[in-house]
Amino acid sequence: MKLNYYVETDSLYIELSEQPSAETREVSDGVNLDYDAKGNLVGIDIDNASKKVRLERLVLNKLPSEVTSAA
Repeated sequence: MKLNYYVETDSLYIELSEQPSAETREVSDGVNLDYDAKGNLVGIDIDNASKKVRLERLVLNKLPSEVTSAA
């Protein structure tokens, strides 16, 4: 899973899978869910993210994997 924040558009994309998106559904104003060809959720796109989520802090609890950071 990857979290990508794009300052220029103030959007946050949560990539859940490396599968390409085949369909996008808007579930609320500025929140879109991306699905692959088999109907599996592969990503979440949040427009105007700084107004909808707290971007200054990320807490990860009990994840069974390594956490890496990229600037």
